[in-house]
Amino acid sequence: MKVIGLTGSIGMGKSTVAAMAAEEGVPVFDADAAVHRLQGPAGRLLGRIEDAFEGTTGVGGVDRALLGAAVFGNDSALKLLESIVHPAVAEERATFLAAHADSPLVIFDVPLLFETGGEKYVDAVVVVSAPLELQRARVLARPGMTLEKFDSILARQIPDAEKRLRARFVIPTGGSLDETRGEVRRVIACLRASESG
Repeated sequence: MKVIGLTGSIGMGKSTVAAMAAEEGVPVFDADAAVHRLQGPAGRLLGRIEDAFEGTTGVGGVDRALLGAAVFGNDSALKLLESIVHPAVAEERATFLAAHADSPLVIFDVPLLFETGGEKYVDAVVVVSAPLELQRARVLARPGMTLEKFDSILARQIPDAEKRLRARFVIPTGGSLDETRGEVRRVIACLRASESG
């Protein structure tokens, strides 16, 4: 099995690329989706998160706005939250790998792959990238997003230019969806060829 790390800064189109890869038959582990399950209604992390950040959970799971406000701009609070969430996501990832043990190629969709040192655990990295103006427009169109939040998120992420330099493949998402899909197919074909060759 070849494990591919798929990453990219906020608003670059990584989720779209991951969905396209899944459509091409590549199993995709979505770290963000795993976090949503763990923090959703009856999620197994709710108790620990409530203990650490009182008043941020309810019957619907974690109130992401309240939890976000609790950790926004507070490095120690963010580290505490990560110490709760990251080990649980690692367990989910291990379960995913076991379920797809016969697959020659799998993708880990991880927003902060480089930032967390996750590139050490994959065979190749694919970075999704778009022009800064398009990235900014995409992110600021999200509900509740402000320029301050966007700048804060970018400050915690390795710059796009550096990610592209560290990647084995770069998938640009500044064009049409068909152009992006073509790039996804090209990269998957290269990865499958190198797996069999």
